[in-house]
Amino acid sequence: MSFSLHTGSVPLLVSMPHIGTQIPDHLQAHYTPRALAVEDTDWHLAQLYNFLPKLGASVLQAQYSRYVIDLNRPPDDTPMYPGAANTELCPTRFFNGEALYREGCAPDTSERLLRRQTYWQPYHTALREELARLVAVHGYALLWDAHSIRSQIPWLFEGTLPGLNIGTASGLSAHIEIARALDHTCQSQTHNSPVSHVINGRFKGGYITRHYGAPEQHVHAVQLEMCQNLYMQETAPFAYDPARAEQIQPLLETMVTAALQACQQLYAP
Repeated sequence: MSFSLHTGSVPLLVSMPHIGTQIPDHLQAHYTPRALAVEDTDWHLAQLYNFLPKLGASVLQAQYSRYVIDLNRPPDDTPMYPGAANTELCPTRFFNGEALYREGCAPDTSERLLRRQTYWQPYHTALREELARLVAVHGYALLWDAHSIRSQIPWLFEGTLPGLNIGTASGLSAHIEIARALDHTCQSQTHNSPVSHVINGRFKGGYITRHYGAPEQHVHAVQLEMCQNLYMQETAPFAYDPARAEQIQPLLETMVTAALQACQQLYAP
């Protein structure tokens, strides 16, 4: 199975398309030795979001590495951010621009199609069907697409990212009240070093947010791209940092809860 799905009891689906670390045995010889360490993984998100069962959320998690297939890219490989550096449906480079594959081993057209059918399609079928189930049961659904990234990656963006990068496809994938609830939650931090945030900045949401977010059909989608230095070590061995994680988890849980409550209020009788 290329993914795992836990079905929950509330109209919330959390997707984690980049947490997978597996590379199939028959493909491993094609990659550089460095690639097998899958350094560009969205590390430890299942552990960071360990409050989701308490909320009653459905959770969809990828098993295979984004180096095999990027589940957050469109099937036709159209660039998500024209004019900026983009990773492909079947990525060929690390986040620093260096080659993932040994010379002559990058996937050709037929291999990319096979990976799309084998790994990409099942994840998206599960995502679509679970959203449909939630809408059928509750009348609406909130899709939260969970990501994390190193705070500095010059090949992808200049400078240092804000800690929390919220994307609603420039307002197209979720009702504005959901974005407002998230902004209010982030603005309401009371400790001495509040975590910075931005809405629809460098990361506005990838394919999952843009494709499945359809407010007119009662499906609202939000992407959160958070900096990894908030909860882990950003360099190898990419260790989880329990002390940092405990600092950010209450805010993260409050954000997810606030977005769900804002969504629920849209459909309150």
